[in-house]
Amino acid sequence: MRIFKLLLLAMVTLNLTGCGTFVAHSIAKAPNRYPSWFGAEAPVTLAFSPKMLTNFVTHFIDVGPPPARLCYRIIDPADYHFSVSSTNWLEDGEKQYEFRFHATVPGPTNHWTAAPRGMVVLLHGYGIAQFSMLPWAFRLAEDGWRCVLVDLRGHGQSTGRRIFFTVTETNDMNQLLVALARDNELTEPVAAMGESYGGVLALRWKTVNPRIQSVVAIAPYASLSTAVLNIRREYAGLIPKFMVKAGLKKLPSVLQIASTEFDTTTVLRRKPVKALFIAGGEDKISPLQEVEKVRALASPGSKFIVVPDATHEALTYYFKELAPAVLSWLDSGG
Repeated sequence: MRIFKLLLLAMVTLNLTGCGTFVAHSIAKAPNRYPSWFGAEAPVTLAFSPKMLTNFVTHFIDVGPPPARLCYRIIDPADYHFSVSSTNWLEDGEKQYEFRFHATVPGPTNHWTAAPRGMVVLLHGYGIAQFSMLPWAFRLAEDGWRCVLVDLRGHGQSTGRRIFFTVTETNDMNQLLVALARDNELTEPVAAMGESYGGVLALRWKTVNPRIQSVVAIAPYASLSTAVLNIRREYAGLIPKFMVKAGLKKLPSVLQIASTEFDTTTVLRRKPVKALFIAGGEDKISPLQEVEKVRALASPGSKFIVVPDATHEALTYYFKELAPAVLSWLDSGG
């Protein structure tokens, strides 16, 4: 997955004496506005037929301010006969993964199709798009949940010149729920499940919208700055650290957002919420201790799962380890 690699690779083209403001504008730039050739080779490959996604109707909704158009799809409950297989290997000393998914599309109806048990909005990570959460949509839909896959602003087929690191995106999600209700597609209770950047958004969203009953946060970062610097260390070591730090310092003024608002710890100190937190023991982007910082600020009743050998990029797809806990959490109402 690209996560923040797309962002940092773009900085390679900058002059090393470039100002922090220019770097900050690069950080805030919508990931889908970068040329595709900036993307680094992914350490995780998701193998499934494109028809598994394109078989479902594409919807759009205008949100803002600032204005953007979000792309989303609805996956209704059915018997998709979902299955997953995986393999991993070492390449230049680094773990590489391939996850293969199969599903029958369209799926035969099941007893949940006409009366879903609720809705789960699935939120992807930085630099990718709704396809990355499609496997979870099939798995949850088999268990009776209507699932909504969305390209966050500046990602995939959604528009928007900038991203706001979940601060503005919560309002986008609120407007999405309004549109779903208007179209008689909203099914309560509503849950939010996200990975990395999407996990942070899910947590923040619950703090501002009481309609969100359950949250599953996979590898949420405690501090945006720490996460970005971890990406630089792991994937873009040739980029001087001072450049990235200078950009992060200027980011609040560029986006007109208080610097502390980018941190998940700030969000939960202000208003703790209950959630299922998931961390990877080999995660170098949102390390275990960082996820623990977030979990420590959550409301009583929260749960914490650690997958010992999972990296940041692969953690989301450890279905054998995660699916029972996620389904139980959602079924219990979180």
